[in-house]
Amino acid sequence: MKLPSAAFFLLFAPGLSVRAAEPPTVLARVGNADITAADVRPYLANLDPGQEAALAKDPAALNQFLRTLIVQRLLLKEASAAQWGKQPEVIAQLDRVRENALAESYLGSVAKVPADYPTEADVQAAYDANKSAFLVSRQFRVAQIYIAAPGGSDQAPAKLATVEKSLKSANADFAKLAAANSDEAASAERGGEVGWLAESQMQPGIRKAVTALSKGAVSAPLRLDDGWHILKILDVKEAYTASLAEVRDALVQRLRAAKARQLGEAYVTKLLEQNPVAINEIAVSQLLDKTAH
Repeated sequence: MKLPSAAFFLLFAPGLSVRAAEPPTVLARVGNADITAADVRPYLANLDPGQEAALAKDPAALNQFLRTLIVQRLLLKEASAAQWGKQPEVIAQLDRVRENALAESYLGSVAKVPADYPTEADVQAAYDANKSAFLVSRQFRVAQIYIAAPGGSDQAPAKLATVEKSLKSANADFAKLAAANSDEAASAERGGEVGWLAESQMQPGIRKAVTALSKGAVSAPLRLDDGWHILKILDVKEAYTASLAEVRDALVQRLRAAKARQLGEAYVTKLLEQNPVAINEIAVSQLLDKTAH
């Protein structure tokens, strides 16, 4: 299980840092053991601006990381009790992991991207050359009334008929009907609102139904694998090309990653030129042949 090193950014954002004179801040408790801010400080070393920004916008990801760390702690505790790390095959595996990490770390140090890269001109040029990649597809703000009906039968449940009849009344209130009848609790609490859905990411059946509706329109019941869905279009955003300001941070990250790969490949090429390699192709072809001696 690989833990993302960026996941604890928010815990040490301004105003949340732990001072030495203060009691340890307990982030979680596993059995009788606490996980404190001090426990996660080693994970801060590998943070980059992109990871920080992503976590700052998504507390749920931070929470999930903490849960992943807890699972890792439990597994490590059991592995230690079983003396798993003393088995010869495990020792060999850990040695290989260490060697790979050491080589990757060294390559990263000798192929380090300059701090001032990319320049504003580089960013603008990359944006202009790839505008088609920044097209944001049409989006629909959708609400639904969901009637659960698992299984292969297309027979509509009585509840669906009742909801359909209510929707046809002159003073029908979709939000109130969703709150009272939808079998999907999270959206029901919001009057059936699901949120914004990108046209390019919808399932074909849903996309066909949604894109045929205008703002404010309500669909006929749509049968999917899990049940029946009655959809309402609350709002529509037409497709547009994201501005440079919207994609700048992501674009900078891509350019820096590409530059890092370029520098790494150049370093490896130079290294191989200085240390010529001759491979015995016949012997290599027999590596996996168990009958070869």
